[in-house]
Parts: sequence; C-alpha cells; structure tokens
Amino acid sequence: MLQKPDSALIIAGHGSTLNPDSSAPTWNLAEEIRRRGIFGEVHCAFWKEEPSLRQVLHCVDREDVYVVPNFISEGYFTKTVVPRELGLGDAVTRVGRHSVKYCEPVGNHPRMTELLLKRAAEIAPGVPSGETSLFIVGHGTDLNENSAVAAKREVDRIAALGRYREVLNAYMEEAPLIAEWDRLATSPNVVVVPFFISDGLHSYEDIPVLLGIATESPGAASASCNAAGAGRASVFANNPYRLRERTLYYASSIGTEAGFADVILDQVAAFDARHTA
Repeated sequence: MLQKPDSALIIAGHGSTLNPDSSAPTWNLAEEIRRRGIFGEVHCAFWKEEPSLRQVLHCVDREDVYVVPNFISEGYFTKTVVPRELGLGDAVTRVGRHSVKYCEPVGNHPRMTELLLKRAAEIAPGVPSGETSLFIVGHGTDLNENSAVAAKREVDRIAALGRYREVLNAYMEEAPLIAEWDRLATSPNVVVVPFFISDGLHSYEDIPVLLGIATESPGAASASCNAAGAGRASVFANNPYRLRERTLYYASSIGTEAGFADVILDQVAAFDARHTA
C-alpha cells in the first residue's frame, strides 16, 4: 500500500469564478485521501480559484511534493497552464526548497473505462445493455482537440467490450452533437454520461437543455441559490426520461465518482515506477 508520510500531495484543478460547484470534486478527493493518512499533507490548488496554483507551494511544508492534475484530458491546461503556474520544467523540478514531481492527469488512467461503465450501470439499473445506446459526452472545442480525444478513446475501449448495443461519443460544441442524440442512437434505451470532472454549468445546465430534458438551465430558473441547487439535483434524480420515443437516463459527471481517489493514488505510484531507478 502507498505510504508517503514525508511527502505532500497537491491535486490541481481548474476551478471557476462563476460556479462554486466546479471545485467540489477536487476538495472531496483531497478530503478522502487525507482521511486515509497516506501523505503528510494534502492540498488543492486551482487555476481560477483560491488557493491558486501559483501560490500553493508556499503553503506546503514537506520538501517532497507530488502534483496530480484533476483533468479529464491532457492538453493546454495540463501541459501549459499547470506547469507554468507551478514553475515546472520537467517531470521532476526543483522549485525553491521543494522537489516537485508532476504526475499524469487522472483522465489518462486506464480505470476511466471501469468507472464510466460503473456510472452507466448505476444510473440505469436492470436496463438490458444489449438494448441500450451509451453516450460518452465531452465538451469538444476547436481550441483544444484533446478535449474530444479522451472521450473517443473511452468510447473505443467500451465498444470493444461488446456490452452495449452501441457506444457513441458526442459533444456540446462539435459534431457529433449531443443535441442530436435521438438521431444518432438506434436503441430504445439511451444512457448519457458526461465525461467531465465536476457537475458544473455544463452537466446540470447546458447538457440537459441540449438533451431536451430541460427547457432552461435549472440554475437560471430562480435567483435563489437554494432553489437553483434543488433544480440541479432534480436533473439527475428524475431518471428515466421518456423523450422522443426513447427512455433516456442522464448521469452526473464521471469526476464525481468516489473511485477517483484511487486513480490519483495510482498516478502517484505510476510516477514512482517510471522515475525511480
């Protein structure tokens, strides 16, 4: 079992100035890993929130530091933003008095396939997978092609297992569009799993509108924070939806899965395996 009482762990996330829920999975993962007593310290740091990536090392007492990016895809943020903000130049970088070890992002871990299948099964219990189309939904953008690559990779892996009638990738901002899910799917049952870290604006507001299970964003339905929160929760609680002559099941984002704590620890162990002689 991994035991690093003389080391610190930093979980690096995106964060948001608009949506406080964006950082919740990262904080929850830090709390779970802290509870296990594996590291001497466990910290969170964000690009768009405090504590910031640029300042977090000032809060770390241990000299030996592991950084795991809590990002689905390997791209601009994991290759440019996080290293720049932390002052990293290689897999292991001396930053002041700290030796910082930069691990692979969580989305690269092979357990993503297992966690996606688990989430899909949980949201549609007892539904025959042979009569079900499974969608893995990514953001999709012209600015970062890697945001689509990760979803395509998982679709290929799940499809190869032959459990579902079909496994499809779809995106919010590029083809194939999740808004056209009923045209893309051929099964009577449809399961949609957002391939995002957090249940933020995309998963509980934008995608439900694109699917047709909401006519406006739940957060926009009321100025009251409590009412907005209730609306967000109902998006996931009201399964299944009978829509467009299909039965649709909508899951919360994969990054809220408790198994991500083990993924983070695996990424630390994998770093040691690659870089320890």
